[in-house]
Amino acid sequence: MVAIVVIALVGLGVGYWVLRMRQPAAPPSEPPPPAVSQVDAGPAEPLGPPPSVQEGDARVRELVGPLSTDPELAKWLGVEGLLQRFTTAVSNIADGESPRMVLSFLAPAERFQVAAGKGKTTIDPKSFERYDAVARVIGSLDVQGSARAWRELKPLVDRVYAEIAPPGRTFEQTFNRAIQNLLEVPVPPEDVEVVPKGALYGYADPKLEGLSQAQKHLLRMGPRNLQVIQGRLRELHTAMGLPAGER
Repeated sequence: MVAIVVIALVGLGVGYWVLRMRQPAAPPSEPPPPAVSQVDAGPAEPLGPPPSVQEGDARVRELVGPLSTDPELAKWLGVEGLLQRFTTAVSNIADGESPRMVLSFLAPAERFQVAAGKGKTTIDPKSFERYDAVARVIGSLDVQGSARAWRELKPLVDRVYAEIAPPGRTFEQTFNRAIQNLLEVPVPPEDVEVVPKGALYGYADPKLEGLSQAQKHLLRMGPRNLQVIQGRLRELHTAMGLPAGER
């Protein structure tokens, strides 16, 4: 389950578009088309009803809490509806969408800043530092313990995800797709250039600007934090036995 925590916390953006000077309300997006299964495994067995919020929260805290001694993790696990938030966030990331609505509790308190010099505008390193705690906690997670926690929690996760899943899509498929999306984010230079876009800022590099909303959230955490998070995601992906390269 902690792998879900990693993805959700990567949260990537961790709540808000970091490059935005203001945040207008976003209209609900249309659900993606259902995934097409290449193998007909017959009708799936009913998973049963999802656990209550209280049951899910208690189990997540029991199994995930011991995976890091960093006190910040305990704060994150203090919110309600952990399984519901995490499954929704993973689904959002898999589809390239922002998970900010369910992860607003992770939004940094400090404001986004830029620095001007040498004829260009770049992201101020202080803006990256706002996410140091996220990378620190993710980097501190016990990988093998995380894989064991995932195996314990997967039946609960599957039952929660069944409430929002498109027909024919399993949580494992969605989770794998979300991880692959994050691992595809390129590591930017420390002095990554941005340009004004009305009341917002966008990346000067069209390849970076063309990334999905979810990928941009991770990108905006800065090159050092991004590398820490991607490194841990690769380790978790392997430890959990998820298929490489599949989406």
